[in-house]
Amino acid sequence: MATVALLGTLDTKGQEYAYLRERVERAGCAVLMINAGVKSDPDYRIEYTRGDVAQAAGSTLDHLVAADRGSAVAIQAQGASEIVRRLFADKQIDGILGMGGSGGSSIISTAMRELPLGVPKMLVSTMASGDTSPYVDISDVTMMHSVIDISGINKLSARILSNAAAAISGMARGYEAYQHAERARATVGATMYGTTTPCVTVAREWLEDSGYDVLVFHATGAGGRSMESLMASGHITASLDVTTTELMDELAGGTTTAGPDRLDMAGKLGLPQVVAPGAVDQITFRPKSAVPEKYRHRWQYEHNHAITLIRSNAEELAEFGRVFSEKVNRAKGRVAVFVPLRGFSEYGVDGGVFHDPDADMALIESLREHLDDSVERVEMDTDINDPEFAMAMAQKLDEFYRSWVTGTGEGA
Repeated sequence: MATVALLGTLDTKGQEYAYLRERVERAGCAVLMINAGVKSDPDYRIEYTRGDVAQAAGSTLDHLVAADRGSAVAIQAQGASEIVRRLFADKQIDGILGMGGSGGSSIISTAMRELPLGVPKMLVSTMASGDTSPYVDISDVTMMHSVIDISGINKLSARILSNAAAAISGMARGYEAYQHAERARATVGATMYGTTTPCVTVAREWLEDSGYDVLVFHATGAGGRSMESLMASGHITASLDVTTTELMDELAGGTTTAGPDRLDMAGKLGLPQVVAPGAVDQITFRPKSAVPEKYRHRWQYEHNHAITLIRSNAEELAEFGRVFSEKVNRAKGRVAVFVPLRGFSEYGVDGGVFHDPDADMALIESLREHLDDSVERVEMDTDINDPEFAMAMAQKLDEFYRSWVTGTGEGA
């Protein structure tokens, strides 16, 4: 039987959660109830009390009760996250459901985001009709608007909560069945930009024909973060990181940065990875009017009405090469860096709007200087979108992955 965790502030919404429990159980799922409230526990059976949640955060019930509201919310969010993590790691839950206002939604969504993508997560919230990014971030939390405040069971709240219970129960049963049926198959994470699409398309098709699942991420900041999150949760087992422009934006102040940790996760986990400096000849900004003053005299191209690209210069590319190399050198698994000598993107080739071989050479020389001998460096006299370059990357990743799973490579 699939099991759903019900997480919320049961000190203020005990009646509503009792109703949810009944509806989820009627829909054919077992329930584990977690009270992330502060003031009291309900007068019916629950699996995790407010004290259990506080203890999971390294606190105590007395400290929780005495804390100010902000501190108490932080304690319970941390404790609930830890309990949810443990339950999932022990294969005790197949989905999670919660409901609340702004405070409850904050606690519940914090815990939900600890679960891997694909695990069903539903949050009924008074905040769901506005900006949901503080609750969802880059996760797959499903938010349902409660329409009215969550206060008692009436004919409208009963209908909405019944729908939520039916939805999470269906998702949890589907997730449990999928977990039983899922076959072990290598999943590759690949990064793509509009100016590297031909390369990734050729590589993806070859890998899929060879039996891999390939998940392609648009390298716009959220894409890189999502890919590396899926690596951390075990959903992605190999990396075809063609388009590392997010790291260039992090270094140069562009808008599609994925943060300073971009390009660390695959190496940290020892996953097989093949990497290229795709689209690093450009720094991305929003509309032309939003380009910072210091870049306005630079070589620029209006990719579309919402995106303006600035051509990266030799100094920025040399620094990119140094930081990129430091990250790749730390990899625990097998890694190869593919370097196209005739252009890093569609715009950087001969005749392209950003063709600047002298600037590109600064990156090439930086990689030659800073990459360790343990890192395989493959320089090819092509541009990045040449099918020969794409095929070479795909085949190298296949080689690395096969040695990794058989235990004959460094990443095993």
